[in-house]
Amino acid sequence: MLDLHGYGPSIFEGAILTIEVAILSLILALALGMLGALAKLSQNPIPRFIATVYTTVIRGVPDLVLMLLIFFGGQMLMNMFSDWLYEQFDIDIFFNINEFVAGVFTIGFIFGAYMAETFRGAFQSVHQGQIEAGLAYGMTKRQIFFRISFPQMMRHALPGLGNNWLVMLKTTALVSIIGLADMVRLASEAAKAVHEPFTFLIPVAGVYLALTAVSEWILKRLEIKYSAGLGSA
Repeated sequence: MLDLHGYGPSIFEGAILTIEVAILSLILALALGMLGALAKLSQNPIPRFIATVYTTVIRGVPDLVLMLLIFFGGQMLMNMFSDWLYEQFDIDIFFNINEFVAGVFTIGFIFGAYMAETFRGAFQSVHQGQIEAGLAYGMTKRQIFFRISFPQMMRHALPGLGNNWLVMLKTTALVSIIGLADMVRLASEAAKAVHEPFTFLIPVAGVYLALTAVSEWILKRLEIKYSAGLGSA
């Protein structure tokens, strides 16, 4: 039996925290991705420009740099704002950026850009004739979106969304650099304490592999669901 030298419970808690970061980041990324895709497809040049700048900047800056910028740079901005409030209005407030919130926001913000491109391509794959048919039947734009565009868009988007999710799952390891006690950070500290890196890091790798396997199974079920009626899954 693998001897974790008493660090097992803390690493298990770190694994739970890693899953929480991943799921919350996914929810944020999906929301930002959908908004970004709709903005890039908009006829209005202002949201289209904002979305283009967002996706271009995010895809051009390394994830690690963004994590450090948002956490440490954001804390500096909050401190500057706090000082300004005290000088101008004699209001003494200290803002502290929580590591968990910063990690979720950063990862969700980063992958929202990738999700936006995935959604945009998927929306463009929906045949325009079907949307026109919906309008001809008197359907509202809301009905067309949920009954025609969204189901077909999801069928085209799922492979890309699945790849983004799997990459994002591994990216959660970056939260350890801002001090969040995820399983990577806890395993690294335990490995340094007892000088047995394989004892702790191999189980961590196993957890990520297990999460990947479960994710692929769920994604396969979703692909079957959204491919219903096509004659193949």
